[in-house]
Amino acid sequence: MRKFAALTLVTAMVALTPVARADASVTTLRGMSLEQKVGQLFVTYVNGQAADVPHPKNQTDFGVATPADVVRKYQPGGVIYFNNSTRDNIDTPKQIAQLSNGLQKASRIPLLISTDQEMGLVTRIGPPATQLPGNMALGAGRSTQDAEEAARITAQELRAMGVNQNFAPDADINSNPANPIIGVRSFSSDPKLAADMLSAQIQGYEGRRWFDPNSVTSTAKHFPGHGDTSEDSHTALPVSNRSLDQWRQIDAPPFKAAVAAKIDSIMTAHIQVPQIDPSGNPATLSPKIITGLLREELKYDGVVITDSLEMAGVRKLHSDAEIPVLAIKAGVDQLLMPPNLGLAIDSVVKAVRSGEISEQRIDQSVLRILKMKLLRGVMLNAEADENKVDQIVGSNGQRAQAIADRTITAVRNDAQAIPLNAAAPLVVGTGDATTTLATRLKAAKVVTATSPTPQQIQQALAAAANADKIVVLTNNLSTRPAQLDLLNQLVATGKPVIAAATGNPYDVAYGNAKTWLATYSTTTVSMEALAKILLGETKPQGKLPVDVPGPTPYPFGHGVTW
Repeated sequence: MRKFAALTLVTAMVALTPVARADASVTTLRGMSLEQKVGQLFVTYVNGQAADVPHPKNQTDFGVATPADVVRKYQPGGVIYFNNSTRDNIDTPKQIAQLSNGLQKASRIPLLISTDQEMGLVTRIGPPATQLPGNMALGAGRSTQDAEEAARITAQELRAMGVNQNFAPDADINSNPANPIIGVRSFSSDPKLAADMLSAQIQGYEGRRWFDPNSVTSTAKHFPGHGDTSEDSHTALPVSNRSLDQWRQIDAPPFKAAVAAKIDSIMTAHIQVPQIDPSGNPATLSPKIITGLLREELKYDGVVITDSLEMAGVRKLHSDAEIPVLAIKAGVDQLLMPPNLGLAIDSVVKAVRSGEISEQRIDQSVLRILKMKLLRGVMLNAEADENKVDQIVGSNGQRAQAIADRTITAVRNDAQAIPLNAAAPLVVGTGDATTTLATRLKAAKVVTATSPTPQQIQQALAAAANADKIVVLTNNLSTRPAQLDLLNQLVATGKPVIAAATGNPYDVAYGNAKTWLATYSTTTVSMEALAKILLGETKPQGKLPVDVPGPTPYPFGHGVTW
């Protein structure tokens, strides 16, 4: 099957017990050189949409031409896909499947192929893949069955494209409304609700039996919890001021639930937690946090993976050569996206040869990774069926819509503006969501920037003169004064205004609108769910999954219907 002779044993052991999986992993490990073992610890990006087609950035980043050449040269344990213009891995489902298969053919040991398909705000693979509204919307819906179903849909479609590891679900407790990076990626500010939803999603992603062909490895993130920070670890080194007792009460429950659910992997956070580890090191590099809390206190023996090692949060205090070594010494197994893959691999190999890290320690991590690959069936059947991918990906739209229909929260309807019942409605807001909703409502539209210009505000006011009712889609307006100004000026026209928060629900505490809803998402299914409520076709079922502070506060669990 693969070039490693030891894997012949694996292919023959279809009904592996946990003991047999361990034995097969050990057998595979014994056939590996030190460099091959260290390669298994790394998950790298590649540039381009086809495994064997040259991309100029691969030469710059890796010294080779094609994505497959990157795999052949460095023998990494995994590859991660992105939809940005720089790495450009994602186009159509069939193209993704072909890329996945090409990379697997280039690898001596089957690859973990991953992406961040959290759904909602963080979605790497867009339509025609089935889109879902994301974690906070699911938290508003309160249905663990829906959370599990959403994960199962995502897993099935990812696996059809050859993606076998999803960096989801987010396990953070969004206790800080000013958090700039988590927000709606979190299920809730309530630890129990977040833990319950997380457990359900793990079941949906991973299934209950070994080698479910529709399952993927899931990853709870970002340990020990990124929800209390006020900075973005992509650009800074955030600080969480939780005490150990506070961490145990607030941030730990979802991760405890993940451990109890036997989750395949857990991702670290590049944040400082000075009351737990006063060294100043980010959690990713902290033995007190990774070994002390995650391994010893929570008793987790699965795979621990870093967040991206390109991020500023992990690079503030140490060099790119030091970071992988420190992460392994802290208790990490997988190292995600080092900015210089060759340097990172060499630094770990040198640390082993110098005695700074024992080869036994490397073996521990490689065994965890190999067992995880066996558990998900990656060793047995890593490649996607290119002839079936288009039949599977995008086939779950009705199920996704039914889930989204149960997530919208009506916060207030004091003006009785819903149902819409308007001959000439107007929709004002940002991005594609505005167009999607206006089309469904047969309404006029004004599309603005996230921070509307004075000209855009005047355009909206002019359009409002001809409208019976106005729907305003907001997106984090509490941090965007021009958005708040636009909303208040539209309310001041005297026309009935329905405001809907399409990002963080904290918007509902601001402005003069007397009717507020929260969708937590701009996805098409969320806009359709909103339209159904506005038109009176359905009634809102969601409850706030967070406490909303501000000028007009609302408590966790608030929601109205009619």
